[in-house]
Amino acid sequence: MATATLPLRLLPSKILTLSSLPSARRSLSVAAVAHRRWELRAAAEEAPEAVEVEFVEPEAEAEEEEPAVPEPVEAQLAAAGAGKDADIFAVVMIGSRQYIVMPGRYIYTQRLKGANVNDQIILNKVLLVSTRDKAYIGMPVVTNAAVHAVVEEQGRDDKVIVFKYKKKKKYQRKLGHRQPNTRLRITGISGYEEYPADPILDPAAA
Repeated sequence: MATATLPLRLLPSKILTLSSLPSARRSLSVAAVAHRRWELRAAAEEAPEAVEVEFVEPEAEAEEEEPAVPEPVEAQLAAAGAGKDADIFAVVMIGSRQYIVMPGRYIYTQRLKGANVNDQIILNKVLLVSTRDKAYIGMPVVTNAAVHAVVEEQGRDDKVIVFKYKKKKKYQRKLGHRQPNTRLRITGISGYEEYPADPILDPAAA
């Protein structure tokens, strides 16, 4: 089998050097490579006045804020203007719940029907009354003891979302509920003096 050979033709390589370029292009390339340095010089007439600079040390990193601690009960009662009744508290039952009440403070209870704002009410179901040196423990209530209060507000609690869902049944329900409540301001505790009292032992004396 005869094979045909073709002559190879080599093309002369063209290498462009800086010397082969025109003078104008050579000057441009050199200028592009050179680094530019900018110097800003103000005239003698516009020289800025000397300004004194004080060094201020950076403030220390703020520590993590600790949760606020509530004030003692005595301080709260003094701020509320409880006066001499600040050393007394009682346990009163409203509906099916028990509350610790103190003169000058307020509590939220379940809605009291028929009560209007600024109405004065008397709570007679007092389970316990305690002073600084005596405790009046009811069996089950303290006879003739009464807690005086004023209705400040008839409102509602924060909304609670009730969500029901059944998988694979295409069933879901979303409901919102706000439980009505009543805000009471405790004004005083009275009528417990004639009830038999138990002395409270001072731990420092013991």
